[in-house]
Amino acid sequence: MRKTTPLAAALGLATAAVMATPLTAQNRIDLVRPDAPSLASYGNYLIGVTTRQFVNPGQIDIVNTEADGTPPTYDRSLTVEIWYPAAEGTEQGGTYRALLRDGETEVMLTGRAARDAAPAHGEYPLVILSHGYPGNRFLMSHLGENLASKGYVVAAIDHRDSTYDDQGAFGSTLVNRPWDQRFVLDSLATLDGDLGAIIDADNSAIVGYSMGGYGALIFAGGGVTGEAPDFSYSAPQRLLERNMAGTESLASLVDPRIKAVAAFAPWGRNTNFWDAEGLSAIEKPLLLIAGSVDDVSGYDFIRQIFAETTGTTRHLLTFENGNHNAGAPIPAPLESWVASPALNFIPFDHYADPVWDTVRLNDISAHFVTAFLDVHLREDVSRAPYLDLMPKAIDGVWAVDEAGTPTADFTYWHGFQNRTAVGLRFETLPAGQ
Repeated sequence: MRKTTPLAAALGLATAAVMATPLTAQNRIDLVRPDAPSLASYGNYLIGVTTRQFVNPGQIDIVNTEADGTPPTYDRSLTVEIWYPAAEGTEQGGTYRALLRDGETEVMLTGRAARDAAPAHGEYPLVILSHGYPGNRFLMSHLGENLASKGYVVAAIDHRDSTYDDQGAFGSTLVNRPWDQRFVLDSLATLDGDLGAIIDADNSAIVGYSMGGYGALIFAGGGVTGEAPDFSYSAPQRLLERNMAGTESLASLVDPRIKAVAAFAPWGRNTNFWDAEGLSAIEKPLLLIAGSVDDVSGYDFIRQIFAETTGTTRHLLTFENGNHNAGAPIPAPLESWVASPALNFIPFDHYADPVWDTVRLNDISAHFVTAFLDVHLREDVSRAPYLDLMPKAIDGVWAVDEAGTPTADFTYWHGFQNRTAVGLRFETLPAGQ
């Protein structure tokens, strides 16, 4: 009789679960744990969602550009998922059909947003979500719904040549990321109809993960080095010069409508795409979120970004012992728990962290992103205490009287319940330092 290892047994159970319920797995993206920090909870707005296609004409086709000759052009189409505050009385609940990391397996995600619901009245700040390489517009859909419930319009981009089923030459991602973000901002700023009427594009933010964070930092003004266009995996014919520090094209990219940038595990400093001079040009308020053992973007290099963005006030939230997936992806769909013939790894690894529970990560990230955006897009000073914390959460003291009122000795992280801020760091540096 062959002995069954615990791992094999676990995978067997997961396989059985997937095979038994491939069409009924809920894969909820809207979970919030009872021990979540206070700003993680969904807000008071009902949520709508719609899918739009925007076409950027006459763009250089980097995937098909040769080492010599005139680069071809094409109309670059981008699919965008948009969450927004919905009209009173909108019935909540809906699903999303998405592809798994293997680019083949279709999964159903379940959330709160109502498809194509009528928008609420008023105007709401805009947040653009930008996924990693590869990824898709649903990778941070949990954050999209969460922020929409708090009065934001949130647009998540499917970046062409960078999605699970359309993964092309890396050079396309390197060049196009910040320009996709800018194009979607421009498209939503001029959008017609009831949805366009509620978008306050003059108060916008970028939230990017990994390569999305790379693009966001360039969009914020952090141009790449003069050597980066010559790297072996860069775009041919030095086309990455478009994003280079000191160029007119980079100067034209930086946009006053962007009031804040949040970057999860931004890639690039680990491969010398930036230097201190280029990063110091960023003047947008910056929130960095990372795991302390990130081995993709490199945690030490993310800290270097934190140190070198001296042109702005910036924060760094660290999940101790978290890796590259800390805080950004949706909870791993049930279907990802088993091997896929299209991959040499179990797709679960693309979404999950070995140490931290994903819902817990998402709760903490939503809390801090909410506070950060409220401060900088709404000028809500009541959120400032959530960003004014002692660096190591474990050093905080929970001190309350018999009525539960904090005493003078209370130094615990604002918005966190007792015992729940363990394993976190939050550091802030002012501009000029």
